[in-house]
Amino acid sequence: MSSFSYDGEYMGRIIKRFGFVAVKGSSSRNPIRALLGLRRALDEGWTVAFTLDGPRGPRHKVKPGPVGLGKSSGLPLTSFHAAVEKAWVLNSWDRMMIPHPFSRVLVRVGKLIHVPNDATEQDVERYTAELQASLDRICEFSEANVSKVGSSEFPYYKRK
Repeated sequence: MSSFSYDGEYMGRIIKRFGFVAVKGSSSRNPIRALLGLRRALDEGWTVAFTLDGPRGPRHKVKPGPVGLGKSSGLPLTSFHAAVEKAWVLNSWDRMMIPHPFSRVLVRVGKLIHVPNDATEQDVERYTAELQASLDRICEFSEANVSKVGSSEFPYYKRK
């Protein structure tokens, strides 16, 4: 999901190159319309992505929208985090980072979480908490290990 702003248009063009579709919308203004747009994109076979913490934060705090989308679509959810060793950090609520050239980056992907179509409101809260726990784990791992990427110190490094 990307906003109607210039920044949203710019980000939408970038993510489309990675095989995602940019659905115009906002979780703070008419969120149902935005989620329906994402659902329509899923029905058309696109992979969709949006920030779990919404457009205003708080930072790294999962909102219920992704779980609602998983429930209505029947598709599994996952989270990912990209840790950057050296970056310019913008003075924004989300502390957006722009990696320095040749900086190490570690992307960690969480487990798949399936939300059943018949999930109750309590179930949705539980799955939101599970998605939050997954995000917390992958953020912690990525940040702790980004400086080891490409070395024999990296826990998952294997020599050929």
